[in-house]
Amino acid sequence: MNRKDGRAPNQRRELHITPNYLDYAEGSALVELGRTRVLVAASLTPGVPRHMQGKRSGWLMAEYNLLPRSTNSRTQRERYKLGGRTQEVQRFLGRAFRAAVDLDQLPNQTLVIDADVIQADGGTRVASILGGYAALVQLFDDLVRRGKLDDWPLTEFAAISLGWVGGEEVLLDLDAAEDERAFADLTVVGTGEGEIIEIHGGGEGRPVPRVIYEKMVDLGLAQIPELIATIHKQLAGRVS
Repeated sequence: MNRKDGRAPNQRRELHITPNYLDYAEGSALVELGRTRVLVAASLTPGVPRHMQGKRSGWLMAEYNLLPRSTNSRTQRERYKLGGRTQEVQRFLGRAFRAAVDLDQLPNQTLVIDADVIQADGGTRVASILGGYAALVQLFDDLVRRGKLDDWPLTEFAAISLGWVGGEEVLLDLDAAEDERAFADLTVVGTGEGEIIEIHGGGEGRPVPRVIYEKMVDLGLAQIPELIATIHKQLAGRVS
């Protein structure tokens, strides 16, 4: 399959992260993944939800939103009720971040990850995770510097999307047009040590051969260390 941007099947889009993008958030990043752009902020707030009260651990929640002109046609603001896709993505992001953060080190506190999609061209949940990771590095770095944390609570992790377009071919890091044509798409979230945090997705209209599914997972996990290194390289010297 020829990709419109000339990438090889196993080639990612360019990733650019601008850290400390917001003045007031404890951690923030503007993520540009190809033409997809997501603004992510990490906030630490006092207190925990009711279901966590009385426990030693803190809590983490994620909120995700498509801004009205992030898409080809205007997306309605979800003022009173979240759509099914928004709820699904928020749950996905929350699970991924909670698996990577030692919340026992943040008793009676809640971490909130806000991901606002400015422009969507595929991979918005991936960009949200990459930006959220960058924002958390900033937040925790500040807490450690100020003596508020003794141990580093964040596992190194990242995410990548993959798709199957038929035959033996698997594509890495799908844009929106490729995602629409794919018979299967996955988002793979993993650690720098090769552990799996979450695999989300499956077949679109037809079953996925097991060998193809495993190929997508292996290719995705192989990208994680390089993605983590790229994020830290772009954060270097700019975390205050």
